[in-house]
Amino acid sequence: MAAHAPLLDRPPARQPARPPAAGHYLAETPIARRNHLCHGVFRRTRGVSVWWEDGGGRMPGLDSLESVTEPDEPTFRDKPVSFVRRGGRMSDGQERAWIELAPAYLIDVERGNAETSVHRDARLDPANVYGRTAPLIVEVGSGQGHAIIAAALAHPETDFLAVEVFRAGLARTMLDAEREGARNIRVIEANAPEVLTTLLPEASVAELWVFFPDPWHKNKHTKRRLVTEEFADAAARALAPGAILRMATDWEDYARGMRVALDASPHFERAFDGDWAERFDGRVMTAFERKGIRAGRAIRDLAYRRVSA
Repeated sequence: MAAHAPLLDRPPARQPARPPAAGHYLAETPIARRNHLCHGVFRRTRGVSVWWEDGGGRMPGLDSLESVTEPDEPTFRDKPVSFVRRGGRMSDGQERAWIELAPAYLIDVERGNAETSVHRDARLDPANVYGRTAPLIVEVGSGQGHAIIAAALAHPETDFLAVEVFRAGLARTMLDAEREGARNIRVIEANAPEVLTTLLPEASVAELWVFFPDPWHKNKHTKRRLVTEEFADAAARALAPGAILRMATDWEDYARGMRVALDASPHFERAFDGDWAERFDGRVMTAFERKGIRAGRAIRDLAYRRVSA
């Protein structure tokens, strides 16, 4: 808690001898593309190039180069995303969890034009997924799942959804949820803005959490930050009137940017007094927060209430 340097315009002259394993990641950085390009489909988007791969010779559901260069539906990949999916491998335990626990915890959605995209027609019915009608709390960028699992155990009357693009983190979340008995949690491997904009029903979320998103602290990368005015619009769609958006970061300039974006939104009002919100007592201390504290960076919380339309 569930997006990079400029991309190369041409594929490398030499390619690896073997494709990566099926279901491999979307190579979106020069290093990733240089090391992993093979058996995929090459696409140009607004002057840059993106290589989609699934390890099987083409992107699932696409039959030709033309079907990529001339998509029938819009894709969030026409703009920067807030993450880079690197090629880290899962442990044996995480691999087993992904296979064995996915039926109980993983929400499998129809994809759009990328592995972490959501098809524009896909819709989620929370009552059907959780088997009941209950308040829903969504954490974007849930990481290893420490915060959301602790919350799910403390509030069995509430349903929780972990949104993350890194499969190893979701596997760890499922392992820990199963071990601790957190049956009111589900996970989804998807790009958060698409989940908020299309997948979730409007006004279905009681709280939305964004804790320690990637700060993209270099000036040339700040355009990749998740929390922007556009993100505020996506969050507003999913949040019910009176619902709360909670955020936290250890990067001061990002915290100020978050505050500017939410203050500018007609859909939100501050749910705190002064410059910053009090630390959310429902958030357990995670590795990201500890890392910021060790580095001497102050943790800044923000909380905004969704106002009625």
